[in-house]
Amino acid sequence: MSILVNKDTKIIVQGLTGKTGTFHTEQALQYYGTQMVAGVHPKKGGESWTSGVDASASLPIFATVGEAKEATGADASVIYVPPAGAGAAIIEAIDAEVPFIVCITEGIPVADMVKVKAKLEKSKSRLLGPNCPGILTPEECKIGIMPGSIFKKGSVGVVSRSGTLTYEAVFQTSNAGLGQTTAVGIGGDPVKGTEFIDVLEMFLADDETQSIIMIGEIGGAAEEEAAQFLIDEAKKGRKKPMAGFIAGRTAPKGRTMGHAGAVISGGKGGAEDKIAAMEAAGIKVSPSPAKLGETLLEVLKG
Repeated sequence: MSILVNKDTKIIVQGLTGKTGTFHTEQALQYYGTQMVAGVHPKKGGESWTSGVDASASLPIFATVGEAKEATGADASVIYVPPAGAGAAIIEAIDAEVPFIVCITEGIPVADMVKVKAKLEKSKSRLLGPNCPGILTPEECKIGIMPGSIFKKGSVGVVSRSGTLTYEAVFQTSNAGLGQTTAVGIGGDPVKGTEFIDVLEMFLADDETQSIIMIGEIGGAAEEEAAQFLIDEAKKGRKKPMAGFIAGRTAPKGRTMGHAGAVISGGKGGAEDKIAAMEAAGIKVSPSPAKLGETLLEVLKG
C-alpha cells in the first residue's frame, strides 16, 4: 500500500495555465505517467491545455473543480494559485469533496487559512500544505514540486516540514540503497492541513514502510506532539526504526527563520526541546542534515 497517492491517483490542477502550474504539470506527466487528468480555470472552461514539452500531452480545462471532478473521477487536486486566491481555491476543492488536496502556494494570509481549517474540519477532504513541496511515491505518482530524479523505490517513509531537507533525506536514502515508500512535505506554515502525527500514523500502518525519517524545525509544538504520539504507539507495540533532524538550532529567539511557522516565541519552540522530545520517543537525531542517511543506517544496524 502506498501512502495517500499511487499510480491510480487521478489529479486535477487548479492554476494549470499559469507559468508555475504549467511547468510542474509537465514534470508530473513525465514522471512515470502520473495521471494529471484536467485543469481548472474559472475563465477558461471548455478550452484545453497542451504541454510545451510533449505536444501529445493535452488536458481539458473546466471552469470549476466540481465539473472537473465529475468529468474525470479525480481523487486529488493540486493548487498552484497565487496567494490572494489560494484560500478560495482550497475551499472550492473542499466544497467539491475532493478527497486529497495539495496546496503548494506560499504566502497565503493566515486569516484565509483559519477559514480553510474550519471548513476542512467539517469535511471529508484531507489537505496537504499550504507552502509545501507536495508528495511523491517513487515510480508511481508525483504531486507538487519535488525533483523526481533523486527518488528510488524502497522502504523509508519521509515526512518533513522543510522542502529542501525533504530532498536531502530522499537523496541520502537513495544513495544508501534504502529508497523510499513515500515522501511527504507537510509545509512550514503555522496553520496547515496535515501534521506530523497524521503522516506518522499512516507510515506505522503501512507494511512497506520499514523505517521513517522525520524532519522538523523550530517553532510550534508539532514535533513534541509527534514524539508523544510515538511514545503512546510504542506502548501499544507499534514502533518502527526512526531517524530525525531539527532545523534552526542556531536561530535567535523571536526571529522568523525561513518558514512563517519557524519562530521561537514565549520560550517555546526551541530546537533543543524538540530534539530532547524526539530522542525520548526513540528517534536517533542526526547532528547534521548531511548525515540523515548514515544515521538511519546506524539505527537499522542496531
